[in-house]
Amino acid sequence: MGTALVYHEDMTAARLLWDDPECEIECPERLTTALERLQQRGLEQRCLRLAAREASEAELGLVHSPEYVALLQGTQALGTGELQTLSGQYDAVYFHPSTFHCARLAAGAALQLVDAVLAGAVRNGLALVRPPGHHSQRAAANGFCVFNNVAIAAKHAQRQHGLHRILIVDWDVHHGQGIQYIFEDDPSVLYFSWHRYEHGRFWPYLRESDADAVGQGPGLGFTVNLPWNQVGMGNADYVAAFLHVLLPVAFEFNPELVLVSAGFDSAIGDPEGQMQATPECFAHLTQLLQMLAGGRVCAVLEGGYHLESLSQSVCMMVQALLGDPAPPLSGPMVPHASALESIESVRVAQAPHWMSLQQQGQRGLGRDGASGSHAVAVTLNHPLGVAPVLSPSPRSPEGRPSPLLLPGGPEFKAAATQDVAALSSLLDQLRLNPTPPVRTAVALTAPDAALALPSDVLCEEGSAPQEETQAWARPHEALAQDRALTALGKVLYLLDRILDGQVSSGIAVTPASAAAATLDVAIRCGLSHGAQRLLCLAVGQLDRPPDLTDDGRLEGF
Repeated sequence: MGTALVYHEDMTAARLLWDDPECEIECPERLTTALERLQQRGLEQRCLRLAAREASEAELGLVHSPEYVALLQGTQALGTGELQTLSGQYDAVYFHPSTFHCARLAAGAALQLVDAVLAGAVRNGLALVRPPGHHSQRAAANGFCVFNNVAIAAKHAQRQHGLHRILIVDWDVHHGQGIQYIFEDDPSVLYFSWHRYEHGRFWPYLRESDADAVGQGPGLGFTVNLPWNQVGMGNADYVAAFLHVLLPVAFEFNPELVLVSAGFDSAIGDPEGQMQATPECFAHLTQLLQMLAGGRVCAVLEGGYHLESLSQSVCMMVQALLGDPAPPLSGPMVPHASALESIESVRVAQAPHWMSLQQQGQRGLGRDGASGSHAVAVTLNHPLGVAPVLSPSPRSPEGRPSPLLLPGGPEFKAAATQDVAALSSLLDQLRLNPTPPVRTAVALTAPDAALALPSDVLCEEGSAPQEETQAWARPHEALAQDRALTALGKVLYLLDRILDGQVSSGIAVTPASAAAATLDVAIRCGLSHGAQRLLCLAVGQLDRPPDLTDDGRLEGF
């Protein structure tokens, strides 16, 4: 299975026909520039290209009123003056004679993508569409949005494919209030949105965009709002939001499908967001989402108005969907204080509804974004390409999730309780639990003890028991000398401390003549402790240990 790219050139037809500084940024070039960049990088060619179809009136009616759909249909026959007058009845909207056709294609593209993923034709994909959709409401256009593409796709997945748990991740810089209104009392749809808020002083200026808006009735806890109260949020802030809010809740929810309202006005350079997250960050976020729902991720373009930033971010997301490694993140991975305050406010508001946040709730966030009292930077250490294993969702004979286990019901809560241990293990993998108390330790032999070390580096004094050290050294003549054996004991002790979670990283000094043998022992010791993936990086002249069996867990350079 591969990655789908859904697009239709007709979606570039609608454009602003009069002067309006607020609306002029939503232009056809948003699509053409992104598509050109995908082609230049050879990414479009690697995708399964699907031509978007129009959504039917019945499909639009899954979310929108018949009167609203009819009103939009009528815009095809209006003149420029009439279109401008009608547009003025809505907030930040413009209509064009092609708007109805473009908007039907945008909704239809999202539907095609969902159908392809759930039918198993592709693993994931992106619908490259305009106009965007997440602000649109049942009977109102809003914020450049005409039909609510992602909400229609979610309703379609429920009705046509029988899904009972759908996660919508909205990383656009504006709050997707349209999606929130549509699903706020629906416990089968978990909606997560981060957005520029500034304590209510940023568009759309809604009280219900704040962290304490958590849904209504049976949907309590299934709306998760993370308000950014300052501009300038960057890679560390976005990753911290995923690790400390979204992923714990999402793993507990255990979705069958992930829909992404992929707005890239939250990326660096965009005039709407004024944020600092680089395009590479969206590759990492996409990889994290692929651990959910068996990798069934359907992304639908929302905002993004800086053409270069938008096109680069789209490429990064598609690369991640295709399975390419994510480039390293630049800049300091330390969240802003304002971001940590927002994240903590969400955790407090959501803790009554999610066991994963209750477990963490006693610790809170430290200054650097870690749970607990230890000050550490955010670290990406996720097992890419492997979906976590929670207890399987109960299935009906037809293979669909049992309707008896709808979120909020007693059976669902009982099943969730059984998943706590598995969830805790997953949180450990994602570094959601406190990182080791010692950042760096150095194991030195006596002649090296005079080295000057930074104040925050621990000089490790311990050594492995002599019998254990001698047992590991026995097959190697190079480790028979006292100095080499002493160094090996310190290496083994340091390695044990790292594997036990007491030390994050370490440096050891060993005689040059014993380096290859010490490496062999360290690798074997690590694998014997149950390490699943081990990377060995050798700088200089150092041969791979000749007798080491390659069982797929070891990669060497």
